[in-house]
Amino acid sequence: MATADLLTASHTLELAAPLPLDGGQDLAGVQVAYETVGTLNADKSNAVLVFHALTMDQHIVSPHPKTGKPGWWARSVGPGNVIDTDRFFVICANVLGSCMGSTGPASLASDGQPYAMRFPVITIRDMVRAQVALLDALGIDQLHAVVGGSMGGMQALSFAANWPQRTRAALVIASTARHSAQNIAFHEVGRQAIMADPKWNGGDYYGALSNGGKGPENGLAVARMAAHITYLSEEGMHEKFGRKLQDRPDGTKGAKTFGFDADFQIESYLRHQGLSFTDRFDANSYLYITRAMDYFDLAEEHGGKLAQAFAGSNARFCLVSFDTDWLYPTAESRTIAHALNASGAAVSFVELSAPFGHDSFLLDVPALDRVIKGFLG
Repeated sequence: MATADLLTASHTLELAAPLPLDGGQDLAGVQVAYETVGTLNADKSNAVLVFHALTMDQHIVSPHPKTGKPGWWARSVGPGNVIDTDRFFVICANVLGSCMGSTGPASLASDGQPYAMRFPVITIRDMVRAQVALLDALGIDQLHAVVGGSMGGMQALSFAANWPQRTRAALVIASTARHSAQNIAFHEVGRQAIMADPKWNGGDYYGALSNGGKGPENGLAVARMAAHITYLSEEGMHEKFGRKLQDRPDGTKGAKTFGFDADFQIESYLRHQGLSFTDRFDANSYLYITRAMDYFDLAEEHGGKLAQAFAGSNARFCLVSFDTDWLYPTAESRTIAHALNASGAAVSFVELSAPFGHDSFLLDVPALDRVIKGFLG
């Protein structure tokens, strides 16, 4: 089915009032870019807000304007689909701090120059606060559900905890209530790769880009390579790549070069992932969004007790983990489930088997499709 047949629309909203941030600042002129799919019913009770992961954006079903690839969850959202747009009005907004239309480091500040590193450090709750303002502008008082995987799951948890009366259900997939030391460590490697790139220039590289030059593409590519490893499973990498060698441009089949080119197929794959990422993502946005994820600690926000975060919520919760996800392993979801039980919330939890690691929520896992469809009702 063509995207045009999905009743899809792209919008940008400028918030009427400055957005208060957890860091203490008020950010004026905030723009929120978002996509809607389906039709909002008369009483505005069928809205589902989908939160995207770190490197995704608002283009949940429509082709990406820079890469031309299908929307990041096009396989799951649509008429008669897992998230059925014959029934639900789906909203997906680009997060604050990103680079696909919502206000971020590449946006112009009041002096007409890009914010760059003058942009305030933000949190997951700040991202959600911007989307609550979007719902207010749309006149949607209560959602049918919030849905998110990975960083999107963090936002779903934050929404349900901090705006407990604004949703009737929350579906959290492959996520966590706080970042572990290991998660923070991987992000720090990526940030240091970006900041070590001479073309990062203290974050002030937008002038070079506007004049046809380059930003810190090498550093951003390395950051993406390191992160991408965490999205995969050892089983999946072994099955797809193993220790297979690359065929050489001269036609030589699978030979070692005894040099430092990409001899192994996994090396070539990671290099491709890194370089293609630089075509669609801003390096400074990567710094800010990964920092927001690292700061996320839902228990800390609520007196040090995770159960307390959900004390005011009457929503139904569903938590999903994957047995090969070592970035946010099943134990993380169990911790959230225990806290929800302690708070008296209605919660279901399932660990699914899939060979794809953390990225399973984006790929073809029929069991996940059944869970989502069943939970949304």
